[in-house]
Amino acid sequence: MQSIPQSVSIRADLVERPPQVRRVPEIDALRGIAAIAVVLFHYTSRFIDLYPTTVGPAFTFSHGHYGVNLFFIISGYVIFMTLEKTTRPMDFVVSRFSRLFPAYWFAIFLTFAVTHWLGLPGKTVDLGAAIGNMLMLHGLFRIPHVDGTYWTLEVELLFYCGMLLLYRLRRLHRIHAVLIAFLLLRLTNFLTEQWFGVDLPWTLYRLLILEYIPWFALGICVFLINSPRHASTRGLSVATAACAVIVLAISGSGLLGVLGCVFGLVVHFAAAGNLPLLRTRLFVWLGTISYPLYLLHENIGWSLQLQFRAIGIPIDLGILLVLAISLMLASAVTNRIEQPVMRWIRDSYRRRRAGRQ
Repeated sequence: MQSIPQSVSIRADLVERPPQVRRVPEIDALRGIAAIAVVLFHYTSRFIDLYPTTVGPAFTFSHGHYGVNLFFIISGYVIFMTLEKTTRPMDFVVSRFSRLFPAYWFAIFLTFAVTHWLGLPGKTVDLGAAIGNMLMLHGLFRIPHVDGTYWTLEVELLFYCGMLLLYRLRRLHRIHAVLIAFLLLRLTNFLTEQWFGVDLPWTLYRLLILEYIPWFALGICVFLINSPRHASTRGLSVATAACAVIVLAISGSGLLGVLGCVFGLVVHFAAAGNLPLLRTRLFVWLGTISYPLYLLHENIGWSLQLQFRAIGIPIDLGILLVLAISLMLASAVTNRIEQPVMRWIRDSYRRRRAGRQ
C-alpha cells in the first residue's frame, strides 16, 4: 500500500480537527442502562406476548420499553451539545454517519441471516425489504423492519436532520422558541384529533416526529441548564422543560409526565456529575456497547429463545443464555466493527479535508 506523503501527514496534523465533544461517562452509562431495560423487556414480557408458553419466566420487565424514552432525552442532550461545538456542517454529517450506519448495516446483514437460518415466525422479511432498511427511513414507505427496534432509528435520524437544518439556518440560539412551537403543534394536533377527529397527515406527523418531540426537548433543556454558557437563559430552559412535561401528561398520560420529570432529572444529575455510581466499570462498559446491543438483541435473541425452548432448556435459563450471548455479540461488534470503522471514516475525512487546505 502506498504510504501517505509526509507533507500530507503534517498538514493533517495542522488542520483544524472537527470539534471533539467531551464525553460524559455518566450519560453514556445511562444509555447502557436504557439499552438493558429494553433488552429485558423484549426477552421477558414481549417474548411471552408473541410466543406464549405454559410456563412463563420467573420475572418480567414489563416497563422496560420506556428505556427508549430515556434514549431520546439523551439524544437531545448529546446532539445539541455536538452542534454547539461544530464549525462545519459536514463535520456533523460525517460524525453522525460514522456513528450510526456501519454498525447498523452490519446488524441488518446479521439479523437477516440469523433469522432466516434459525427461523422467527412472523418476523422475517424478504431481501428487498432488507435492502430497503438500509437508509433508516424505510418506515416512511411502510417497508417492514428487519428488526423491530429500527423504528427508533428513523426517529433519531429525522431529529438529527431537523437539528442540522436549524444549525444551517443559524437558529440554534432560538431553540427555546422552536421547541415551544413544536410542543404547541403537538398539543394542538392531539386536541383537534380528540375533539374534532382532525389531525395532521400520517407522513407529515412522522416527518415532524411530533410524538417524540417532548423527550428530545427535555434533553436539550437539560444540556442548556447544565451549560455555563447558557446560564442567562436557565430559567427559560426550565420553563421549556416544564412545557414538555405538561404536553406529555396531556397528550400521553400522567405516567409519561412523571417519567419525563424523573428521566429529565436523572440525566441532569448525571450530566452534573452527581451520580458517581454510573462511572463504575460495568456501567461504562454497557454504555460503550449500547448501540450494537440495541441493534442486535431483539430478533436474534427471540430466534435463540425459541431454539432453546425447542430443546427443553428452562425459560429462565434461556433468558440468561440469550442475554449473555447478546452482550458478547454486542461487545465483539463494538470492538471489531463499530469503533474501527468509525475511526477509519473520521480519519479519512480529516485527511481529505487536510489535502484541500
